[in-house]
Amino acid sequence: MWSSSRRVLQDLLIQPAVRSFSLTSVQNTVVVERWWQVPLSKVGSPPRLHPRRHRIYKLVEDTKTLPKEKMELILTQTVPKLGGRGDTVFVKKSVGRNKLLPQGLAVYPSPENKKIFAEELRLLREGKPEDRTQTRTGLMTVEFLKRSHLKINKMPSEEFQVNKEVVCRQFLKRLGVVVPPHTLSLPFESVKEVGDYWCEVTVNGMDTVRVPLSVLPYEDPSASYQRQLKAQKLQQEAQSVSEPADEEEATAEAVSSATVEAGAKAAEDTLNAVSEASAPSGGSADKETAASTPSEDPTAAAPSDSPKKE
Repeated sequence: MWSSSRRVLQDLLIQPAVRSFSLTSVQNTVVVERWWQVPLSKVGSPPRLHPRRHRIYKLVEDTKTLPKEKMELILTQTVPKLGGRGDTVFVKKSVGRNKLLPQGLAVYPSPENKKIFAEELRLLREGKPEDRTQTRTGLMTVEFLKRSHLKINKMPSEEFQVNKEVVCRQFLKRLGVVVPPHTLSLPFESVKEVGDYWCEVTVNGMDTVRVPLSVLPYEDPSASYQRQLKAQKLQQEAQSVSEPADEEEATAEAVSSATVEAGAKAAEDTLNAVSEASAPSGGSADKETAASTPSEDPTAAAPSDSPKKE
């Protein structure tokens, strides 16, 4: 008996532990309901279920296919592509639990934390200008305004004029920046003439950026006007291409004429040089010939001793 119990104990110790998957908790929840309603039964008796009809179900909800909810956090530091200190962000649960919370970059949005950051924001807005620091969004706005250029098209109405309200609306329409009137300063009250101007925008009461402002002539947004502008542009491009071609042809003709004149002049100079060189040499040759031949009568014949042939 002792040996048998010992053998059973050894078998239990040596046998590896096997995980029972049947006891694993369900990860997803599925909600279903019967397609056919079960009729009411008498009190104290079981429901009267049909053997086949009441085994048909329809799916109501499956948590596996539902979109995953994001985690709400409050940033304690500036995080690229998310926000700055005090901003409330919604991120994936994996990002929040594995990166932001362990590294101290964010905290949970508890009432105490919300109150702390709200107080910091109030002090930031109401504090002295030298003690305040620009927010991350404010810095991005300043950098965007530095490389921006506001263009306003003049309207055909005679009463149209560019003033502070018009500039604020154009900032929102053209650049997508909300500029309150008290943060905008213009060097003029109103202007109607077409030209280049400037305006100054103050961001969060700290940084002031000067933005170029241009008032352009009226442009008809209709399709016919756009086709007309396109035709004019194509015509200007054709003229700009033809002008260099004409200049190249004129230059080629001038070069060819200059080459022909230079060739003709060189040929003429060569002929003159040859004629001048041949003139004195011919006279000396004639003198030598005359000196070598005696002056005799060309009609007199030389005596001959040979008999004449009959």
